[in-house]
Amino acid sequence: MTGTLRTGRRSGRSCRLVDRWCSWLHCAGGPGRERLATVNRLSKTRAVAARSARATGYCAALLGRGLALIVLVPALVYSSVLCLVGPGLLVLPYELRLLRRLADVDRVRLGRWAAAPVAAAGPHGKRRLMTMLADPATGRDLRWAPGAMVAGTVLGIVGVALFLFPVAVLVLAGLWWLFPADEPIRLILNVPIRSWWSVLGVGVPQFLLSVLLALFGPPLVAGLAASVSRWLLAPSAAAVLAERVATLDRTRTGAIDAHGSELRRIERDLHDGTQARLVSLAMQLGLAERTFGSDPAAVGPLLTRARQGAEEAMAELRDVLRSVYPPILADRGLAGAVAAVVARCPVPATLDVGELGEVPARIEVAVYFAVTEALTNATKHSRAASVSVTLTRTGAAVRAEIADDGRGGAAEGGGTGLRGMRQRVEAVDGVLLVQSPPGGPTVITVECPCAS
Repeated sequence: MTGTLRTGRRSGRSCRLVDRWCSWLHCAGGPGRERLATVNRLSKTRAVAARSARATGYCAALLGRGLALIVLVPALVYSSVLCLVGPGLLVLPYELRLLRRLADVDRVRLGRWAAAPVAAAGPHGKRRLMTMLADPATGRDLRWAPGAMVAGTVLGIVGVALFLFPVAVLVLAGLWWLFPADEPIRLILNVPIRSWWSVLGVGVPQFLLSVLLALFGPPLVAGLAASVSRWLLAPSAAAVLAERVATLDRTRTGAIDAHGSELRRIERDLHDGTQARLVSLAMQLGLAERTFGSDPAAVGPLLTRARQGAEEAMAELRDVLRSVYPPILADRGLAGAVAAVVARCPVPATLDVGELGEVPARIEVAVYFAVTEALTNATKHSRAASVSVTLTRTGAAVRAEIADDGRGGAAEGGGTGLRGMRQRVEAVDGVLLVQSPPGGPTVITVECPCAS
């Protein structure tokens, strides 16, 4: 702790020195102020150049995808025709999977340049052909393919060419003497270059113009290409509304099923546990009542067993109530309840909690049980050596991430745990994402909106 405090003092002293130096540069005249202005101009130029380089990379990726689609689009057409006679049915699913991968790459990358990002549709996996064709995103992929083939190739070439334009101008202006005297080199302004003086007088201004085009041209081209891709790939407002209605219908059905299962579980726990204890308690009290007149000394042990049965019944009843709404949530809130669960986890676990703010009770319950179930799965099935839990607030949503270093391979079909988690999370309009490749690690992400 002492070392940390010393480091903090040293860092604070350094920050004060930097602040004084910056204030001196700002306030003092002469070389210091000019030097600071030069540094600011250089940093702005560096940022513009970096943005142009990123845009050129995006244009190069567009060009690569456009060239790939030049091969894939005709193959899709041929396979669709061959489906009429049979062989196309074997090839078309693989082509649709490849098309989905290319389209999803564009969906992910265009978020940097388009007005709004487009969510990835997700891989087709091992779906059958008819299931792929019934997916609305497949229609958008097929609509995007010819547009990306043409626009992506053309705009990709334009963006890369603009970025490399200064190099071309510099090389051509420097090699003017290789061209015949009657056919001199002409650059942007169509002015002939016949000597080194004309290189300085005509070539240098054109080189500066090409540098401006290289700095500001590729981002404009990338933005135009991203807008075209978004127009082709983004679902329409009607499709978004229909998907939202379908999602709400599915989550409502899942919530009703989960509610019914929860009621049956509570009834079963009360019937098999608490009710059996209370029946035994009533029998022991009745036996004590009948024994009291004939053998008062034997009533004591009967009352002791009755008291123990009552305590066990109350403990089981508390467990049932805790499974409905954990009292620790009301006492400590979501952060404290999750901290208690992490502390009781048999596997070494760490917890990182951010500022959560006010969280609705239904969201607290959903996130709490999701974290509890994820830690239970990590303890029982993953053979993990460590678990980390992160609980944060991102905008209007609470986000919980549970990661373990176990063997992975978690699937919803393997049991009711993950399926129950998904139903509980989707019942509050949340999202559950499970990433668990064979060999690990397993990362379960829960995100629930807090807006009413």
